Amino acid sequence: MAQTYWLPQRDASPSAAEEPLGQELEHLRRQHQLILNAVGEGIYGLDLDGHVTFVNPAAAAMIGWSMEELIGQSMHAVLHHSLADGSPYQREDCPIYAAFQDGGIKHITNEVFWRKDGTSFPVEYISTPMRDEDGQLIGTVVTFRDITQRRWAEEILQRANEELEQKVQERTAELQAANQQLRQLSDMRSRFVSMVCHEFRNPLNNIALTVSSLNRYDTQLRPDEKTDYLLTINANVERMTQMIDDILVIGKIEAKVLAVNPRPLDLVTFCQDLLAEGDYRRPVPIQLACRSRQVLACLDERLLRSILSNLLSNAIRYTPDQNPIWLRLTKQRGQVIIKVQDEGIGIPTGDRKLLFEPFHRGQNVSNIPGTGLGLSIVKQFVQLQQGTIKVTSRVDQGTTFTVRLPVVVSQ
Repeated sequence: MAQTYWLPQRDASPSAAEEPLGQELEHLRRQHQLILNAVGEGIYGLDLDGHVTFVNPAAAAMIGWSMEELIGQSMHAVLHHSLADGSPYQREDCPIYAAFQDGGIKHITNEVFWRKDGTSFPVEYISTPMRDEDGQLIGTVVTFRDITQRRWAEEILQRANEELEQKVQERTAELQAANQQLRQLSDMRSRFVSMVCHEFRNPLNNIALTVSSLNRYDTQLRPDEKTDYLLTINANVERMTQMIDDILVIGKIEAKVLAVNPRPLDLVTFCQDLLAEGDYRRPVPIQLACRSRQVLACLDERLLRSILSNLLSNAIRYTPDQNPIWLRLTKQRGQVIIKVQDEGIGIPTGDRKLLFEPFHRGQNVSNIPGTGLGLSIVKQFVQLQQGTIKVTSRVDQGTTFTVRLPVVVSQ
């Protein structure tokens, strides 16, 4: 006879072993929920249709929705519907949904999400596919952060770098310009020394030849011939003395040790005294032309005297005795305008560009005595008083130098 075994009937309620397992799972669920809620980054999950399955408080707060409102919503329509410029962002172009297609993790650093109030903010996000136990795609998890502060810091850093680069470029350009000026100055000094040596050589040679002739023919010369030789020596010595004085003046100007000391002047009286005191004797006297009896200005008397003396001496030197020379004086719009006008030999067009360069002398005046420094000094004296000088001329018809000076020269 077969033996029968009775099995105890199984109770439908959870066994003692199953109860701890359920409690553990619930505990883990709560722990995961607490962690999700505590994360500062926005996190939300999507199913394969792009609907929200879960969302953490940080994500809801950043986009201005409640968590309850977001569950079941199409997240693309909620926060990813447009590009930064406001143009539509097509769902098929969205990297988040690309994760559903290829199963790859997408890391994007240069897009925007949109808030409920219609404003946007820059984000960096990672879309990570979710799979079930069989490896099938069931959705994706998106983690994002607001990078407004980072973008702001990056923009500040970029602007700082651009400003620094601009300053470096400007400083480099300044250094290059300074080096170029130094090279030009060095070249100018070399040319200046060469010209000085050349200009001194001629009068020194004349003196040497004259003294040699005196020594050789002293007993054979008449007194008047000896006088002529001595006058030649004296003229060459005066020329070298004048060149030395002019060179010293130019050196003071370049060294910026020549001070400007303006004081009130009546230019009409000043010009009258200048013409009376200076060596401007000629068959046709220099004419002073001014419509006013007084022209008041605050200028440097010493510099003004040198300017007019040089211009008048040039006019006399290059104008036949029978031709007139005018010193014209006017005042208008806060400026004093002084013109020295002659009817002399004029200045060829080719010589005008170098007219104010040291030692420059035109081809048509090479046989007329002069150091070639006067006009260079005149221009620098005019500029020291914040003025300008221009020249107009026609060959065989005459030349006009026009000096414009402010009525009041600041020190």
